[in-house]
Amino acid sequence: MTFTGDNSPMSQLLLSLMGAFAEFKRTLIRERQKEGIALAKSRGVYRGRIKTLCNDQIINLRQKAEAGEPKAMLAREFGISRDTLYGTSSPGNWIRACESGSGL
Repeated sequence: MTFTGDNSPMSQLLLSLMGAFAEFKRTLIRERQKEGIALAKSRGVYRGRIKTLCNDQIINLRQKAEAGEPKAMLAREFGISRDTLYGTSSPGNWIRACESGSGL
């Protein structure tokens, strides 16, 4: 099936139907995904991502960044990417819980 760009009623109808089915299928997938995550959380299997840095490391990193140390050097020192460093050193994000055994 090809759509030539004509604005015929039949092509508009078919395109609308295909879009509606695609949206419906995507909604079903998201619902099943949420149900699966909820079941895994209730079993204690799904915990989410482990934090890279703990609070002490973030505070140390932030102090060094405010002292003017180069960001690339800090990222290498702490074993994180520069994107993580910029996200961590921004005021709203810098305190996060450090799970036991995580971090560097």
